[in-house]
Amino acid sequence: MLRSYAVTDIGCKRQINQDFVYLSETPVGNLPNIFIVADGMGGHNAGEFASKYAVETIVEEVRASSEKNPTIILGRAIDKANAYIRQKAGGDNALMGMGTTIVIATCIGKNLEVANVGDSRLYLVNDRIEQVTIDHSLVEEMIQRGGIDRRSARNHPKKNIITRALGAKSTIEADFFNLELEEGDIVMLCSDGLTNMVEDEDIRKTLKSGGNLKERAEALVRMANDNGGKDNISVIIIEPSMDEERSDD
Repeated sequence: MLRSYAVTDIGCKRQINQDFVYLSETPVGNLPNIFIVADGMGGHNAGEFASKYAVETIVEEVRASSEKNPTIILGRAIDKANAYIRQKAGGDNALMGMGTTIVIATCIGKNLEVANVGDSRLYLVNDRIEQVTIDHSLVEEMIQRGGIDRRSARNHPKKNIITRALGAKSTIEADFFNLELEEGDIVMLCSDGLTNMVEDEDIRKTLKSGGNLKERAEALVRMANDNGGKDNISVIIIEPSMDEERSDD
């Protein structure tokens, strides 16, 4: 049986939590489950609205979709969320320029379907920790070109400049990933408020430390805050079931 837990925290430095998390272990439309982390951006509280609008629109669109292919379901939902954020921003000066990252996962039996825009991440953890998603960020582009290494990237002054976000442009390009899960795998979705503050290996050790999911998730948030808590921190931990799960035809 699949188990999961989500937590979001304002951190130590921010005045408002612009992250938004959502999980459903039960079917939403034709998906057997869905997990989402969004990290909003924008002046005042606009980022808070962007992340909330994105997640709510995506869930609504997934629920209404008659499609069977999860990539198509998620892709269309992301497109709708992007259009809705732009519509809301265009009609309210206080929301102008708002945007949000998004990372989404659904476990379908032994398969994990993932979609992302921006720099919120999904990791696969077992004996090692693997970042599945690829950040849509200026620093990631610099790494890919060989300009800097990953160690230097952690503290780069332009680390927070993202190159793709929902709401930024009229059309959005999401990345999609499909993985086959193995026994003992743990899936983690998170905002960069965690990964900027906590090293990958410390994340892996915490996730594999035993204890219940709530304890492990809250331990990760505590570590991020102990290390400075410079941003909002959101974490979803999933322990997948290896049983075959399929949505109804």
